[in-house]
Amino acid sequence: MTEKHPATISTSERIATENTQPWPSRRKARATALEVLYETDCSRHDPEGILNYRLSDKPLQRPVEEHARKLVEKVLANKGTLDEIISTHAPSWPVDQMAVVDRNLLRVAMCEILMDNNVPTKVAINEAVDLAKFFGSDGSPGLINGVLGSLIDSSEEEM
Repeated sequence: MTEKHPATISTSERIATENTQPWPSRRKARATALEVLYETDCSRHDPEGILNYRLSDKPLQRPVEEHARKLVEKVLANKGTLDEIISTHAPSWPVDQMAVVDRNLLRVAMCEILMDNNVPTKVAINEAVDLAKFFGSDGSPGLINGVLGSLIDSSEEEM
């Protein structure tokens, strides 16, 4: 059997082949949202169509699906604002020049931190860093952690 190139392996296949315990439900929702946002960013396909296709191929439990939908909708509805915040906290990295995975991970994490009172800040940061380790490049976890740390530091200074 020939090995697949990592870029052609779906999240579901990657998760199934991991030697760790199954991903928690919210992480599955974040990963699904990230995949949809990544494809939307790269191809400009309809996000609802992408999400429906992914869910028909690999269904999720109802609450997990709802959380994924909510994340995609909130990120897309607030993309401009989120990108401005990213620019403020990563001035050396123009958002349009960031890796697509990294900018969408930051959007999802910032959306959870700033717009979802149900997710503790530390959890949102840890989840984003873990997803960066899984989906991103070698430098992605450090970038994600640094930008989100800067966001939290500036939020604490304003209080």
